[in-house]
Amino acid sequence: MIMFSHEFFVSFLAVTSLFGIPRASAAACEPVRIPLCKSMPWNMTKMPNHLHHSTQANAVLAIEQFEGLLGTQCSPDLLFFLCAMYAPICTIDFQHDPIKPCKSVCERAKCGCEPVMKRYNHTWPESLACEDLPVYDRGVCISPEAIVKAEGPDPYHQDPSKCSPESTPDFPSDSHNVHCKGANNDRCKCKAVKLTLKTYQRNNYNYVIRARVKEIRSRNHDLSAIVEVKDVLKSSLVNVPRDIVTLYYNSGCLCPPLTANEEYIIMGYENEERSRLLLIEGSVAQTWKDRMGKKVKRWDQVLREKSRGNSGKRNRH
Repeated sequence: MIMFSHEFFVSFLAVTSLFGIPRASAAACEPVRIPLCKSMPWNMTKMPNHLHHSTQANAVLAIEQFEGLLGTQCSPDLLFFLCAMYAPICTIDFQHDPIKPCKSVCERAKCGCEPVMKRYNHTWPESLACEDLPVYDRGVCISPEAIVKAEGPDPYHQDPSKCSPESTPDFPSDSHNVHCKGANNDRCKCKAVKLTLKTYQRNNYNYVIRARVKEIRSRNHDLSAIVEVKDVLKSSLVNVPRDIVTLYYNSGCLCPPLTANEEYIIMGYENEERSRLLLIEGSVAQTWKDRMGKKVKRWDQVLREKSRGNSGKRNRH
């Protein structure tokens, strides 16, 4: 297995300075000049990129179309993924074949952002399909969790002292519970969502369920919650059974936070293509209380009546 962890990965410039490699041998690499990607933990790239742009000037024009989507903050992994595709990292050992982002990074970005794109009648671009990207334990790829700058602290690295081995990204496993004591570190601060009728209407949740959490799982850096659905208060696109189902997070952070053996009212979004229930930014998980369940049912009724009223006005006109 080959992977880039915080122990083994350094940027191109660090390698050249440490080992005295002549500048001429690095001719194939060039400094990153794409403004959106200058904050990335690498500073050298190589053209053509993974999308066949021959120059960075061409790549700039192409990546700028995602500025609006980036502004929605639909996924914390989106910018990293885009830069890994449009301005791929260039190192001495991988000049001929620039390193691709890991499949899981693409899937997290897609799961978080495609629902937003669909609201504007767009879908995830075929050119950014996740299917052909490498899985980190079966090939060479990069992800935010396993890359570090040559200088300064790694903004993505979790302090090993705060997490058990099961939750540290450098330990791959097929499926296991997460026991991370550092869930409240800087990278994983969950935004509190105050649940009101206005919030409920604005966020336009696809599903609302009452569920008991059975376990939290982590696989290839992807988090998911296994829950037992007790009641379905709302389901827009996917048939949600009163059974054991999986809720998929779109990042390595447990946001909204869930605890095993606790019962919650959970509001999130659906990926209709893959019949998945998602927990993305704006999703809510609150300890179940009967009055909250009744309140949500009232809100849904109010919104349906309002929708019917607006539809009637349009028909009269």
